[in-house]
Amino acid sequence: MTNLFDLQGQRILITGAGQGIGFILAQGLAKYGAEIVINDVSAERAGQAAMKLRDEGATVWTAIFDVTDSDAVEQAINDIEINIGAIDVLFNNAGIQRRHPFTEFPVAEWNAVIAVNQTAVFLVSQAVARRMVTRKKGKIVNIGSMQSELGRDTITPYAAAKGAVKMLTRGMCVELARHNIQVNGIAPGYFKTAMTQTLVDDKAFTDWLCKRTPAARWGDPQELVGAAVFLSSKASDFVNGHLLFVDGGMLAAV
Repeated sequence: MTNLFDLQGQRILITGAGQGIGFILAQGLAKYGAEIVINDVSAERAGQAAMKLRDEGATVWTAIFDVTDSDAVEQAINDIEINIGAIDVLFNNAGIQRRHPFTEFPVAEWNAVIAVNQTAVFLVSQAVARRMVTRKKGKIVNIGSMQSELGRDTITPYAAAKGAVKMLTRGMCVELARHNIQVNGIAPGYFKTAMTQTLVDDKAFTDWLCKRTPAARWGDPQELVGAAVFLSSKASDFVNGHLLFVDGGMLAAV
């Protein structure tokens, strides 16, 4: 029981891992021995990310596909399983953000947010889970958000999508746990990333955030790695349908 967090020999597919939190997770999981498959819609971005990880000694492949395209997803998962090997762990990380007042939110941007943040989780999980069911083994980790539980101005579609990810996680758990597949989620609080840079630069927002969060600061994306390792490893073999908030205590406070 001394190697509960060892990921040696585990092959992990991370969607949207060419940059941001996805790349940080890939980097962290690789340090625990995982072999990484980086997905991104951009071949250039995925290639650069893979090169950085290989320079650090990681075993890495790239899989270029659009997570919102069901045919492309099925083809890509099939190619990975045949040409690289079985996917032991899936991280549904790909996400986008759009900001508009609710009454003025363009339908096209609503559709884009829902497609990437919600529908893609269903599409990629379904394709991967079919193979995991056959093997009677696997782990799926969905990246949620504080908006899985809380709303905020100008991002209602994002909150709707991340709320759905919470329930997808629970529904998938109910159906897949009998096949020895653990489905859980990580819900980050407010972390300094490219997606949140506008808010980081907004002094009024940062002051509010530091007062609102018991830890009194923004999160560092590296602080998500521990949760990712836990949910990828044997340490979480009886953890299922759980959404792990990594938020500095924000959800606990009023």
